[in-house]
Amino acid sequence: MSLKRFAKDTAIYGIATVLPRIINILLLGLFTKNLSTGQFSEATDYWIFASLFNVILTYGMETSFFRFFTKLKNDKRVLNTAFTSILITSLVALSLLLIFKSQLSVFLNIKTTHLSFLIWITILDTLVVIPYAYLRVINRPVRFAFYKISNVLINLIVIVFLFVALPVFEQNNFLQKDLILAYFNSDSKVIFIFIANFFASLVTLLLFLPIILKINLSINKSLLKQLLTYGLPIMIAGLAYVINENIDKLMIKHFLDRNTMGAYSATYKIGAIMTLFITAFRLGAEPFFFSQSDKKDAKQKYAKILLLFTIAGAFFYVAIVANMDIIASIFIKQKEYYSTIAIVPVILLANFLLGIYFNLAIWYKLTDRTKFGMYFSVFGALVTLVFNYIMIPKIGFMAAAWATVAAYGSMAVASFAFGKQYYPINYNIKKILFYLFSSAVLSYVIFTNFYEDFLVKNSILAGYGLLIIFLERKKLSKV
Repeated sequence: MSLKRFAKDTAIYGIATVLPRIINILLLGLFTKNLSTGQFSEATDYWIFASLFNVILTYGMETSFFRFFTKLKNDKRVLNTAFTSILITSLVALSLLLIFKSQLSVFLNIKTTHLSFLIWITILDTLVVIPYAYLRVINRPVRFAFYKISNVLINLIVIVFLFVALPVFEQNNFLQKDLILAYFNSDSKVIFIFIANFFASLVTLLLFLPIILKINLSINKSLLKQLLTYGLPIMIAGLAYVINENIDKLMIKHFLDRNTMGAYSATYKIGAIMTLFITAFRLGAEPFFFSQSDKKDAKQKYAKILLLFTIAGAFFYVAIVANMDIIASIFIKQKEYYSTIAIVPVILLANFLLGIYFNLAIWYKLTDRTKFGMYFSVFGALVTLVFNYIMIPKIGFMAAAWATVAAYGSMAVASFAFGKQYYPINYNIKKILFYLFSSAVLSYVIFTNFYEDFLVKNSILAGYGLLIIFLERKKLSKV
């Protein structure tokens, strides 16, 4: 696969993944209009535990599937074993979670109705993980995009109906007032989010049935052992990632209050716009990295890709901060949410560092040393926990944002240091650091001095873009 093919596939995967996430972020405006910060914190609790469940239920099998399906030259035994394993563990988990639902609801401090939706949605989503991965590894980006976009459109339609159309019907006496809330014994419209997610996940599973029914439900014991050995460290790394992304919110709720947690979680989502760029990149990059691993010029390509990622990420970072007031007005509809808006540039920087880490982390996947990914992620999680525990009581919610920067920055440095020993790649460190620090400095200057001065801050952005084009004109012309 050439770099041009890589760029093309990344663009398609980007549309498939970034477009749904853009829609989900746009829905933030609908949520902040209809939900108080306290109610939004309830939805945040749900999303946190959904992330945790998803990591546990997939136990690194997606990445394991990529590695061994490619390594064994598209051996269908890998597909059969990976999916059958996921199916069995999902059914067992579903049974146990439903049996102990009441006890788990108390332990997690989440409403029983919310937990019921959480269980069913995560199980449905888990069952399509391997089919999604299969489409990626056999290079079917268009079909992948269709399923992803269908999922988010169904979710969007149901949410808009429940939040927008339903109140109109109730006002005109077409439906009994608060009929759905009464049915689910809920006093908050947060339940609408869960209902929409459930329908979207269910329809997505039904769309995948033609692929799933062609899978031979069988397990190769020797292959399963290899998949689990490779994937379990990734699961632990995934759990650490969930901690890095979410423990700050739980600790804000503990040390401060639920309303601050709700406001922080909403504005955090604006900062997470950077993850749209990172996610699109990863979906195209991961299969590319594995497919190129046996080529003579593989390391040179990896080095070029990280530099191009950093260049694009730097410009994207400054562009978001330069137009943050406009972006915030689209997503945040109540003044109470603006109390935490200062975290956005910091979270953007943290996610930029996370994207660099994902690039640097390719060495341990290619050398089958995935335990290092576990070590780095656990290290990052410890940094997050300690930083938040010490600093939130002292400086408030800003500590949580800076803890994320500290965690992802330390993970990137650690991965680079160990990668030099086990899989040395000649990265252009000077240029990478230049774009990282220049974008951070410009973003700070714009946010603190020209937040509402559209002309000045976008002139700075344009100047930065021209500088990048001048410095990297040869590289950019090839992509």
